[in-house]
Amino acid sequence: MSTHIGAKAGDIAPTVLMPGDPLRAKWAAQNFLDAPECINEVRGMLGFTGTWRGNPVTIQGSGMGMPSLSIYANELIRDYDAQTLIRIGSCGAMQADIAVRDVILAMTASSVGNPSRAMLREIHYAPHADFGLLRAAHEAASKRGTATHVGGIYSSDTFYDERPDLHEQMVRHGILAVEMEAAELYTLAARHKRRALAVLTVSDHLVTGEDLPAIEREQSFGEMVEIALEAAFA
Repeated sequence: MSTHIGAKAGDIAPTVLMPGDPLRAKWAAQNFLDAPECINEVRGMLGFTGTWRGNPVTIQGSGMGMPSLSIYANELIRDYDAQTLIRIGSCGAMQADIAVRDVILAMTASSVGNPSRAMLREIHYAPHADFGLLRAAHEAASKRGTATHVGGIYSSDTFYDERPDLHEQMVRHGILAVEMEAAELYTLAARHKRRALAVLTVSDHLVTGEDLPAIEREQSFGEMVEIALEAAFA
């Protein structure tokens, strides 16, 4: 076991899906994996391992924000040798042509700062998705007929942001959506030579003000999970 993950050696699969919400991890494991077993309950951050079409898969909650994700992603890589890490989460749309419940595949993830910033110092590092995963996810979404957008997103340090000027610049520069974890995940994957992707469902819209209730955020994102799984094993 590691500091924050109570799984034993061999309990974590090489492929890990990472929702922020531990209850979404439980829901996804129960609905998409065969014979899921709970392998982590430390601090209530649930993790499950089962199989999908015969392939071992772990679904481990990451918590909210880049510092929390950094803890779990580091331990999954360092202590359990995870090779493919796919964030499955919600996001807020920032472009008018994107609708609530659309899926976004994050090609890049901009940020004001992330936990790796101290290491990179003055470098404005540009974290990005693994191209093989991105391409496979796009193909899977296209075959399903899912309304999908591919491009840059913004990983924010704050949920209650009071910088309307920053929001305006993100929209102006074509950022598709905002969330809170992907930039650090992509940076860690690059550092440790692992594959990473963020597959996101639009849960609210910063332009129109539309949003989904909490229960739908937790349980109505099935297409996102299936796209992530199909991409991982393409």
